[in-house]
Amino acid sequence: MANGWSVFISLFAIVGLSAVVWVFAPKGENQTVWRSSLILTFAACYILWAITFMAQLHPLITPRRSNLRPEAHSDPRLF
Repeated sequence: MANGWSVFISLFAIVGLSAVVWVFAPKGENQTVWRSSLILTFAACYILWAITFMAQLHPLITPRRSNLRPEAHSDPRLF
Protein backbone atom coordinates (compact mmCIF):
# COMPACT_ATOMS: atom_id res chain seq x y z
CA MET A 1 0.00 0.00 0.00
CA ALA A 2 1.35 3.40 -0.93
CA ASN A 3 1.93 6.09 1.65
CA GLY A 4 2.66 9.81 1.72
CA TRP A 5 6.40 9.29 1.30
CA SER A 6 5.88 8.24 -2.32
CA VAL A 7 5.32 11.88 -3.26
CA PHE A 8 8.65 12.97 -1.78
CA ILE A 9 10.62 9.99 -3.06
CA SER A 10 9.39 10.57 -6.60
CA LEU A 11 10.11 14.31 -6.24
CA PHE A 12 13.74 13.51 -5.47
CA ALA A 13 13.83 11.13 -8.43
CA ILE A 14 12.45 13.82 -10.76
CA VAL A 15 14.95 16.39 -9.45
CA GLY A 16 17.78 13.89 -10.01
CA LEU A 17 16.55 13.07 -13.49
CA SER A 18 16.31 16.78 -14.29
CA ALA A 19 19.91 17.26 -13.13
CA VAL A 20 21.02 14.42 -15.42
CA VAL A 21 19.19 16.03 -18.35
CA TRP A 22 20.81 19.39 -17.54
CA VAL A 23 24.30 17.89 -17.67
CA PHE A 24 23.89 15.44 -20.55
CA ALA A 25 21.70 17.45 -22.93
CA PRO A 26 23.04 17.35 -26.49
CA LYS A 27 25.42 20.21 -27.20
CA GLY A 28 24.61 22.66 -29.92
CA GLU A 29 22.34 25.55 -30.70
CA ASN A 30 19.27 23.64 -29.49
CA GLN A 31 20.69 22.70 -26.09
CA THR A 32 18.40 25.13 -24.29
CA VAL A 33 15.36 23.78 -26.13
CA TRP A 34 16.26 20.19 -25.17
CA ARG A 35 16.82 21.10 -21.52
CA SER A 36 13.66 23.16 -21.24
CA SER A 37 11.47 20.62 -23.02
CA LEU A 38 12.58 17.63 -21.00
CA ILE A 39 12.66 19.33 -17.59
CA LEU A 40 9.24 20.94 -18.13
CA THR A 41 7.86 17.59 -19.25
CA PHE A 42 9.17 15.89 -16.10
CA ALA A 43 7.79 18.67 -13.90
CA ALA A 44 4.35 18.67 -15.52
CA CYS A 45 4.02 14.89 -15.37
CA TYR A 46 5.12 14.88 -11.72
CA ILE A 47 2.63 17.58 -10.75
CA LEU A 48 -0.20 15.75 -12.52
CA TRP A 49 0.73 12.46 -10.86
CA ALA A 50 1.20 14.01 -7.40
CA ILE A 51 -2.18 15.78 -7.45
CA THR A 52 -3.95 12.61 -8.60
CA PHE A 53 -2.11 10.49 -6.03
CA MET A 54 -2.85 12.83 -3.13
CA ALA A 55 -6.50 13.15 -4.15
CA GLN A 56 -6.84 9.38 -3.91
CA LEU A 57 -4.77 9.15 -0.73
CA HIS A 58 -6.94 11.65 1.18
CA PRO A 59 -10.31 12.05 -0.58
CA LEU A 60 -12.37 15.11 0.30
CA ILE A 61 -15.69 13.30 -0.09
CA THR A 62 -16.53 10.09 1.74
CA PRO A 63 -17.87 7.39 -0.57
CA ARG A 64 -21.53 6.45 -0.11
CA ARG A 65 -23.13 3.08 -0.62
CA SER A 66 -25.30 3.14 -3.69
CA ASN A 67 -26.89 -0.29 -3.28
CA LEU A 68 -29.26 0.71 -0.45
CA ARG A 69 -32.94 0.88 -1.31
CA PRO A 70 -35.03 3.69 0.25
CA GLU A 71 -37.60 1.20 1.57
CA ALA A 72 -34.85 -0.72 3.41
CA HIS A 73 -34.44 2.12 5.90
CA SER A 74 -37.99 1.74 7.25
CA ASP A 75 -37.81 -2.04 7.86
CA PRO A 76 -36.21 -2.72 11.31
CA ARG A 77 -35.56 -6.40 10.45
CA LEU A 78 -32.86 -5.40 7.97
CA PHE A 79 -30.65 -3.72 10.57
